[in-house]
Amino acid sequence: MAKLKLKLLDKNNHTLLTTEEGENVSMVYTGAYQEGDSIHVETDTEGLYCMFWLEDTLPESIVYCKERVSIYKIPFGTDRIVFSPKAFMGTRHLIRARMATPQEIAAYRNLALNPYDTHGDNGFFPHASANVETRGEAVFAAYNAIDGIFENASHGEWPYQSWGINRDPNAAITIDFGRTVKVDAAALTLRADFPHDSYWTQATLSFSDGSKEVVTLKKTDKPQHFAFSARSVERVTLSQLIKAEDESPFPALTQLEVFGHDER
Repeated sequence: MAKLKLKLLDKNNHTLLTTEEGENVSMVYTGAYQEGDSIHVETDTEGLYCMFWLEDTLPESIVYCKERVSIYKIPFGTDRIVFSPKAFMGTRHLIRARMATPQEIAAYRNLALNPYDTHGDNGFFPHASANVETRGEAVFAAYNAIDGIFENASHGEWPYQSWGINRDPNAAITIDFGRTVKVDAAALTLRADFPHDSYWTQATLSFSDGSKEVVTLKKTDKPQHFAFSARSVERVTLSQLIKAEDESPFPALTQLEVFGHDER
């Protein structure tokens, strides 16, 4: 059976705390996080499915560890405002990771969900990226669209973070699964801070196998679900966003879900 190991490193890559190797590992850090601290999840094999619970105010979530080291940087400054005010605070932090069970891996689920996603290549997936994010601010980053938080009645700091497109009609967001998955449905939850917000009437889902699905959207605060024929893909891009003809220039995306199975 594959093994995991947890480490907490400071900005100089000095180890503050570590665990022994195991299938289910945890550690309690009794100190205040400092800027530059990072959690490292090390595996003895590439391409493993793990359950991350790296912050006790965030949910446990399945991720695909494509590389042998997955790095989660503790957020500071404006990066922290997309999390609960209680997140990463204080002097007692429970950090956990374990191997996912075969049942968890095989389950039909939202394959885009990753509340631990951040900018850059951190070694684990799914990962969201975009060609534009409003003013480069964390509250409008692409990763907000896969964090599992559906609050969309406002905009700005937690729990109202979203993917903002900076009024760019060519905006596109891509979800990289890091491996081949079989998908057959998607759901879009638009930000619905009306009348501040606008919305999209149409969008296109483009898959890495070359296929596309054009979806029609309406003005609603509810998730909008779309089923399609199953296909094996590594990535999906949401683009060709057509804005409604209204006065607001601010359409935005709260969540993008992609449903299916892992192929293994």
